Amino acid sequence: MTVALALDSQTGTLCRAEERDIDQLMKWFPDQESVAIWGGPGFRYPFTRHSFAEDIGWRRTASFSLRNPFGNLAAFGQLYERDARIHLARLVTAPSLRGRGVGKQLIAELMHQGMSMFSCREYSLFVFRDNLPAQRCYRSMGFELAEYPEGMPHADVCDYLTRPVATEEN
Repeated sequence: MTVALALDSQTGTLCRAEERDIDQLMKWFPDQESVAIWGGPGFRYPFTRHSFAEDIGWRRTASFSLRNPFGNLAAFGQLYERDARIHLARLVTAPSLRGRGVGKQLIAELMHQGMSMFSCREYSLFVFRDNLPAQRCYRSMGFELAEYPEGMPHADVCDYLTRPVATEEN
């Protein structure tokens, strides 16, 4: 599946993430604050390659990369089933591409991929309340505030957003 990237009108491709992506992802988070906003407050910093892979659940979570035509990493995200929803996690766009629509393209591709992996009727994601660029992106994609899952930490600083899975009838 391909999607038009807001990068010189080129086309990008969503594919399974490769181990080499870990090294690039680590460069996108220069400090504890940036990695905590992305990976959550429990994400270890400073990180090593090993701790980074552990903290993103590399071996147990479906990880995807959006690549430009030259094979470079443009964005990254993960999918899994959580509370009977297709959950989008650890969504990030390359710093040089932020604000250009690449995040929306990543989310659209991940939602499409999630429909082929899981039989669920909704998508979900967590986002820090003060991460305004991410909030705007997700809400523009149809995500809406939902009741925070019981027993989940960080309800005081995070929002839980959901949206229905589009069907042929919609």
